[in-house]
Amino acid sequence: MITDFEYFAPKTLKEALTLLDKHGDECKVIAGGQSLLILMRQGLVTPQYLIDIKGISELSYIKSEGKQGLRIGALTTHRTIEKSPVLRDKLGVLTEMENRLASIQTRNWGTIGGNICHADPAGDPAPVLMALNATLRMASLKGDRTMAVEDFSLDYFETALESGELLTEIVVPPVPPHTGTAYTKFNVIESDLATVGVAVSITLSSNDGICQDVRIALGAAAPTPIRAKQAEAVLRGKKITDNLLKEAGEIASTEAEPISDIYASEEYRRELVKVLVKRVGKEALARAKQA
Repeated sequence: MITDFEYFAPKTLKEALTLLDKHGDECKVIAGGQSLLILMRQGLVTPQYLIDIKGISELSYIKSEGKQGLRIGALTTHRTIEKSPVLRDKLGVLTEMENRLASIQTRNWGTIGGNICHADPAGDPAPVLMALNATLRMASLKGDRTMAVEDFSLDYFETALESGELLTEIVVPPVPPHTGTAYTKFNVIESDLATVGVAVSITLSSNDGICQDVRIALGAAAPTPIRAKQAEAVLRGKKITDNLLKEAGEIASTEAEPISDIYASEEYRRELVKVLVKRVGKEALARAKQA
């Protein structure tokens, strides 16, 4: 049951930040409401003040900035990202990921910023953004700061946002030449959260096809989305083969810190990591060769 609260609907970022600064930890921010309302109905979250930022139009956009990369406003809906011709052309892996995120109703209402701030380790956007080396911009009345996506989630449903701060923007740097990125997740029901999700980005040298850089991100395999850095080291500086991808998958499964729950056991999640790293790595490699 939802307890009583005072409701605010600011129309500008400055107005929202002023409210956040005034009410601090006694308030919660709502955008699409796809996650927070569930927690409020269950009595797990009982804010005294609710700040609805859905009407702040200045935080809903997709902008291609050339050498500066792509900027996505925190209030951009999943559906807008899914259907964006700009992203489909420049960052197709993002539109592919969004196409599999929850139901179309959720994608119509939910925002990418809300998903990231909810900090569910099974969320889809974070691993993909980590593979793309994306950063987040936060704002408060004290000023702005940026942070890598991989540093934002601290624990289950806990983030590095400070009191009075609001996530305003996701910045994806330009994709290097000869780079391929892919993502997939395993789930029993198509619209469900990931049992395990894996994103891989591979950059090849132009002359000999050696792996110059690689980023492997795992979702639902630890308390937060994580990089499998030891698995990355197996591939970096080498010509990638099926055997190397298999080895990377095996190492990634040891880096994971999965739990057992109603969806899967710890052992099964480790096996999924092993299989999916190889599978997604092969797809990313194929895309890098075609890029």
